[in-house]
Amino acid sequence: MTGKQRREQLIEVGRRLFADKGFEGTTVEEIASTANVSKPVVYEHFGGKEGLYAVVVDREIAALLEGITGALAADQSSRTTLERAALALLDYIESSKDGFRILVRDSPTGQSTGSFASLISDVASQVEHILAAEFKSRKLDPKAAPLYAQMLVGMVALTGQWWLDSPKMKKADVAAHLVNLAWNGLANLEKKPTLRSGRA
Repeated sequence: MTGKQRREQLIEVGRRLFADKGFEGTTVEEIASTANVSKPVVYEHFGGKEGLYAVVVDREIAALLEGITGALAADQSSRTTLERAALALLDYIESSKDGFRILVRDSPTGQSTGSFASLISDVASQVEHILAAEFKSRKLDPKAAPLYAQMLVGMVALTGQWWLDSPKMKKADVAAHLVNLAWNGLANLEKKPTLRSGRA
C-alpha cells in the first residue's frame, strides 16, 4: 500500500471502530490490529487516536454540512427550505449511519470542535439568517431568530438520532412530521402530514 492508501485504510478502520465502541472504547492497539499494521504506523500517520478521531469527525461534519448547506442555499419557499433541510439530515443519517453515530457521541475531553453540540451550532448559525429574513417579512423580532434556529435544528437532529435507532418509519414520513410540528405548531398539527416539496 502507498502511504495515502494506508492512511485511508486507517481512517476507515477508525471510523468503524469509533462508531461501534466510541472514542473511549477504541484503542490504538485495536485500530492497528484491525488494519493489520503495527501501532507505530497509526502514530506515524495521525500522532495517536485523537488525531485519527479528529480526521474522521472533520470528514463527517463536512459531509453533513455540505448536504444541509445545499438544501438551505436553494431559492425556494420557507416551508420547502425546512423540508429539504430535514431531508438532508435524514439522507446523511441513512447513508452514513456510522458517521452519524460518531457525531452524536461525546467528543474527547478538551476538544472544542467536532462535538454534536458544536455541529448543531454550526448548522443553526446557517439557519439563523434564513429565519431572520422570514421573521422580518412577518413583522416578528429578528433578534429571536438565533433562539428559534437552535430549537429547530436541535429538534431535527434529536429526531434523526431517534430515527437511527428506530428506523421503522419511512424517511419522508419522519421529515413530514418534523415539518408539521415546526411549521404548524402543536395547536395546528395536520392529521396526515405530507411533504409539499415533492421529494421523498
